[in-house]
Amino acid sequence: MTAQNYSLKCKNDEDTFKILIATDIHLGYLEKDAIRGNDTFVTFDEIMKQAVQNEVDFVLLGGDLFHDNKPSRKTMHCCMEVMRKYCMGDRPIIFEILSDQAVNFSHSKFPWVNYLDSNLNISIPVFSVHGNHDDPTGADGLCAIDLLSCAGLINHFGRSRSVEKLEISPVLLQKGNTRIALYGIGSIPDERLYRMFINNQVTMLRPREDEDGWFNLFVIHQNRSKHGATNYIPEQFLDDFLDLVVWGHEHECKIAPVRNEQQLFYVTQPGSSVITSLSPGEAVKKHIGLLRVKGKKMNLQKIPLQTIRQFFIQDVTLSEHPDLFSPEQPNVMLKVMAFCQEKVEEMLEEAERQRLGNSLTPEKPLIRLRVDYSGGFEVFNTMRFSQKFVDRVANPKDILHFIRHREAKDNIKEEGMDFEAILSRPTSEVLQLRVEDLVKEYFQKAEKNVQLSLLTEQGMGKAVQEFVDKEEKDAIEELIKYQLEKTQRYLRERRVEATEEKIDEEVKGGAFKEYLAIIRAKAHRDRSDSVRDDDLNLSDEPADIAVESDEESTSAPTIRGRGRGSRGTSRRGRGIYINIHKHILSFFDSY
Repeated sequence: MTAQNYSLKCKNDEDTFKILIATDIHLGYLEKDAIRGNDTFVTFDEIMKQAVQNEVDFVLLGGDLFHDNKPSRKTMHCCMEVMRKYCMGDRPIIFEILSDQAVNFSHSKFPWVNYLDSNLNISIPVFSVHGNHDDPTGADGLCAIDLLSCAGLINHFGRSRSVEKLEISPVLLQKGNTRIALYGIGSIPDERLYRMFINNQVTMLRPREDEDGWFNLFVIHQNRSKHGATNYIPEQFLDDFLDLVVWGHEHECKIAPVRNEQQLFYVTQPGSSVITSLSPGEAVKKHIGLLRVKGKKMNLQKIPLQTIRQFFIQDVTLSEHPDLFSPEQPNVMLKVMAFCQEKVEEMLEEAERQRLGNSLTPEKPLIRLRVDYSGGFEVFNTMRFSQKFVDRVANPKDILHFIRHREAKDNIKEEGMDFEAILSRPTSEVLQLRVEDLVKEYFQKAEKNVQLSLLTEQGMGKAVQEFVDKEEKDAIEELIKYQLEKTQRYLRERRVEATEEKIDEEVKGGAFKEYLAIIRAKAHRDRSDSVRDDDLNLSDEPADIAVESDEESTSAPTIRGRGRGSRGTSRRGRGIYINIHKHILSFFDSY
């Protein structure tokens, strides 16, 4: 039975759940920016105020509450201040939790919902999964959400204890005659979760009693749009007994529920509550949702956010205006600048018209003009152009973005990666670059003599991402040591002659790949056994980097976090270690 809309007339009866839904709040984004630094905090305050004004039963967050994996003290303080302001009080909680909380919150030192804690006075509970920006990391597998959970401000659910299989136990809630089974998956690398689904290693447990009498609500934080063969999660992977899927991670607001005609559930994509990239998807009006559930019926009301900074984006192609200018004309650059200035002025005038009557909207809008200059036109100094609008826009440094369609590829020689060109892009674009994509692109364009043979682009990308994004200083070293020890073990077993030529020949041969396949198969069996062990502890799990380091499902080192491994290193091992370091140093020198 699928979820259906029902009349708002029954919105306040004792059987109706009222849930405020939001995703991707990204607290702390650009917090040091003089103009935009407080945008995320102001909007978060508005979101939580809406929860109080609408007297919701609880707030449901779909991940990425924080923008940084290690939020600043200012960001944590502002977050806790807002949650204490709106979530604590004497208002009674009128729904029950029926599931085993020790299972739902098994990762917590306080495995129960915060409103049942005798030391806390909660008026609006908040349930949240973690996102890819604030996911658990480090030796203890903690994230910023866990700090809020320990403080009693949030109920963190959807944590995974295994890197090979998922068993999702729902949080069972009841209000009157309405029962909700709340499922959640915190962010997992898309390739890994895709592989789990393909291998039938994802299981959603159903309630034992009257399993068809529950409204099944699922929260996920993954790529919905296809970014590669396995770098997303198709909706068809999800179970067809679900009624509504709340999809986080995607920033474009598509909050109106859309029916998946194959699986027969609905999907809502609330989008982000802050503009983190100057792209068309972010220009869509931002909303949060007020979900009402009664029995198996639902209604989702869109609530527009008033404190969002305005964002206008426009594309122009210079070659489409031959009546105004052409590349052969004298002073064509001045004419193009005047044309671009006119377009920016039009967007500023539209921003002013829309802002009238809304005192909550920030004064300075975000403006982006994308200029296609292909066809022989030249670019001009964007900084000088932006000076004209420095007191009128929130992003004066990157108003203009010049693009050019690629010409036909005739006699193009293979060339290296131009890092200077990448870093010369506007700041907003550089911030959107994914480290793992840079690594992959570098090694794809590198000459054959610096191609990776022991490590893969995927593994190296994950390690560098941990190093850059999450300040895991040992991530690259741990990856190399793990791969080094595995290769040393193989060479010792093969009794390979200690010469560089013989070693290179051996590790690039088919026998080495067969050896890796055997290790993977054994590791899979060992992990399957360990998952069934009741004493499994998070600290015993392999690090994310190690799992993705070599092959897609290679076994990880038994030591996690800051483990040093073996001190003994043979001469053959040192040679391999140096070769790996050459690849890494080459990458960082280029960068």
